[in-house]
This record gives sequence, structure tokens and C-alpha cells, in this order.
Amino acid sequence: MGTESGSAGVLLGQAGVLNLQTGNLLNWGRLRKKCPAIPSEEVSREEGHCLLVPVNFPLLSCIYLQEMPKILECTLAQAIEKINPEEREELKVSAKLFIVGSNSSSIREAVNMTCSALGVDQLDSVIIAPPPTEDGINLSLEYLQPYWAELENLVQNKKIVAIGTSDLDKALLEQLFLWAQVKPSSNQVNLASCCVMPPDLTAFAKEFDIQLLTHNDPKELLCEASFQEALQESIPECQVHEWTPLWLLRYSVIVKSRGIIKSKGYILQARRILSS
Repeated sequence: MGTESGSAGVLLGQAGVLNLQTGNLLNWGRLRKKCPAIPSEEVSREEGHCLLVPVNFPLLSCIYLQEMPKILECTLAQAIEKINPEEREELKVSAKLFIVGSNSSSIREAVNMTCSALGVDQLDSVIIAPPPTEDGINLSLEYLQPYWAELENLVQNKKIVAIGTSDLDKALLEQLFLWAQVKPSSNQVNLASCCVMPPDLTAFAKEFDIQLLTHNDPKELLCEASFQEALQESIPECQVHEWTPLWLLRYSVIVKSRGIIKSKGYILQARRILSS
């Protein structure tokens, strides 16, 4: 393991971007024995210990996009499962995007990487989790606008069919709805902090045909500290303080007629930030 870990450390020392893909988690033997109960546990296990640990690498196939690996692509090859074009109409491909340490410009890259990973031209729906704000700053329409505008561009370019929001209260959802050219088709509500759907939100959603969904994602699905901790555990030689996650996308492929999950996985991008 030491040699493999050292090799991984050398590669990460030269790279500037790290792209990680779990492939279809349903193909992972260990998850058949014990499926995580909540999304944060799932991310901790797959992204932290099943994905980052194999960066040292017997299970991961790594493709270097340049002669000097400035972009390092790490994928669990055995779990990769592209969608059969003949089955595409029978499937719904949905994604939820968590912006960790980046900005609206990363949305397009996340969607394009997901389409490429699954072998499809477009995603049926993308929900964006509330982008992180600085301490003491409340989420506002002005802050949301560049993120939503990027999603709208992807809809207009036929990369996404429908776009939705997460954890917006009635006031902010209404502001976004009135401003947006492409209206939100759904809004997720975390029932851990709200046992009953707020009546004003329910009424507004019903009036404007916005689907209200529930979720149990933690407020921070993957933070910089937990990412760096997992990276350190995998590759002790790595200068983990130089690496920060930019975004995390969770996707699912559902058989429409049966409502069962055919495939699900995570894609993550991290960047190496060198101190000046």
C-alpha cells in the first residue's frame, strides 16, 4: 500500500483538478451487505472511504488528460454503467447538485460530466441545493440569480429538461418564480427541520404547479474538512490542506414504469489551491 499511496501522492502533487466518480453504487458488493441509511453516511463511506481510499489505486482506473496530469480522473471502473440508448425513454435521470466551494460557473461542468458518465445527452431534472453563503449572510434572490441563470442556460441548450430548488421558503420561492424565465418545477423541503409542509408554501406550490418533495440531506453534505480528512487517510503524503471540494453531484436513474432505482452514484470535483 505504501508504494501505491506514494504514487498517488506524486500524482496529486502535480495535478490541479481531481474528478472522482463512484459509478453505480448498486454495483458495489459491500453496499449490498449494508446500505447506508442516510445520505451523509453514504457520502462519507463512498466519497471518503470507498472512493478516496482507492485513489491508491488497485480498484481505480485513472486517466490523465494531459501529459502532465493537471486534471486527474479517478473512476471505479468496475462500477461504471452507461445507459443503453434503446432504454433511454424508459428511464428518468435526476440529479441534485451541491455547490461546496465554487461558483455558478461549475454547474455546466457538473452537468456535462454527469451526461458523459451516464452516456446521455440530457438530464431529466436537476435540483440545486442552496449555495453556501458567508457567515451572517442570508440566502437571497440576488445571491441565487447567477446560479439559476446558469441552470436556465442549460435548459435552453437542452442539457436539462426541468430544474428545481431545495429548502426555499415561500417568500424566496415566490421571488425566484416571478423573476425566473425558466420556472422551478419543484422545491425540496427537509422534513427534519419541518415536520409538516408550511401551509403558505403548499398553497403557493399548488397554485403555480410546483411539486413539493421531501429530502433528508444534511445542511452540509460534504465539507472541506471531511474531504481533506478522507484524503489524508487515503494518501498520507498528500498536502491535503491544498485541496478543496468544489461541488458534489448525486444522480439516480429510475425505471419510470416501475419506480425502481436502476443506478445511483456521486460525482465530485476538487481543486488544488496553492498558497501565493
